[in-house]
Amino acid sequence: MKKPLLKFWDIWNMSFGFLGIQFGFALQGGFMSRIFQTLGAAKDDIPLLWIAAPLTGLIVQPIIGYLSDHTWHPRWGRRRPFFLVGAVLSSLTLFFVPHSPILWVAVGCLWILDASINISMEPFRALVADKLLDQQRSYGFIIQTLIIGIGTWIASNLPWIVSNLGVSDSAPPGIIPMSVKIAFSIGAFVFLISILYTVFTTKEYPPKDLNEFKKKKETGNLFAQVFEYIVTMPKTMLKLGVIQFFSWFAFFAMWSLANPALTEHVYKSPMPIEAKFDLKDPLDKSQFQKDNTAFQKASNLVGSNMGLYGLSSMAFALFLSFYTSKRTINRRMIHMSSLFIGGFGFIAMYWFPNPGLLKYWFMCVGIAWGSILSMPYAMLSSVVDPEKMGISMGVFNIFIVIPQIIAALNGVNFAASLFGDESIFALVAAGVSLFISGMCNLLITEKNAIRYQV
Repeated sequence: MKKPLLKFWDIWNMSFGFLGIQFGFALQGGFMSRIFQTLGAAKDDIPLLWIAAPLTGLIVQPIIGYLSDHTWHPRWGRRRPFFLVGAVLSSLTLFFVPHSPILWVAVGCLWILDASINISMEPFRALVADKLLDQQRSYGFIIQTLIIGIGTWIASNLPWIVSNLGVSDSAPPGIIPMSVKIAFSIGAFVFLISILYTVFTTKEYPPKDLNEFKKKKETGNLFAQVFEYIVTMPKTMLKLGVIQFFSWFAFFAMWSLANPALTEHVYKSPMPIEAKFDLKDPLDKSQFQKDNTAFQKASNLVGSNMGLYGLSSMAFALFLSFYTSKRTINRRMIHMSSLFIGGFGFIAMYWFPNPGLLKYWFMCVGIAWGSILSMPYAMLSSVVDPEKMGISMGVFNIFIVIPQIIAALNGVNFAASLFGDESIFALVAAGVSLFISGMCNLLITEKNAIRYQV
């Protein structure tokens, strides 16, 4: 069947589930390091504790992409069954994460959470390409980014909001504060409800030839086809992968180390080291509680400021959505410029460590984030086979997880050490990485990827 041009609300409904997905990612990205630190993790160990997330993505996303390409249910369609399974698993894990009694339970929860989010997320990317004509894809991915920005901003502020409603940030050593537990419970609820909204308001197009589709499903081999696709991927996809590598290395550095870096460098309230206090001594115990509460409150503020990268990415996406609905855009130049702005934002956190300015630096980072979530996918969707959109998006996400794995395996610590021995230099390394990523956009030469009349 011939796909029609979709209206704004049709695209909004099919993308709304990303609100919940981003609640999950924002709570994970903004507060997992805080949970790890509270449960006793050393700063230098935090990136390695995060390795579960990218490793899971490396395994799950290509498989889910392949399976969703080869799935069709008369009622639930191709992608929506995966939305639903991922939403249930993610919501349950989000609820239990802040109740982790020890560090390794929290690490295990991160593994499950990231796998569950990926089950929902990858088919969402493919759904946009499934439902939209090529001339609407930039618009569709930008609407998706707009919703992601809303989710990032609200979710990142949840512990701060809950704290301001009177819920305590204080807790005994090794216990997650109640403000964080309630925030994660809210996130679990929003995740499930927003996915259900998309599942029940969006219909999918059936395969062009259902009999042929069934034959391909019966004869297909998951691992053989994934391997074949990796070997034969379009050259533009490989070039976009280089851009993605440096972009996601930078954001992994932020997610894993922004909390220790900024609580120290900007708020001067680092996590107190329990071993340095004699908790049997009333004075020492009182001082530890005071320092720990200061750290937890500073962490709330870091999370709140981080949420502004979601807000600015939303504003950027809103601007682009109006512009791309009527005009041609140069995707390559927009992406390059956005990454440069984000790189400046990261480096400015070191140069200007003023709590009042931090929000502006995260807004700069949000410009890059808004572009990362839309422009590479819009460029990619113009150069791949529509019948293999799910596996294409799944394989493309390898270029997201490999840099994160490298970053987790001491890559972030090594890159930061090139600039200095403080945690803040991880964010300086992130800024430099975004500048390199921006320059790599010059590798993209395919005209249809760079520019499309919408």
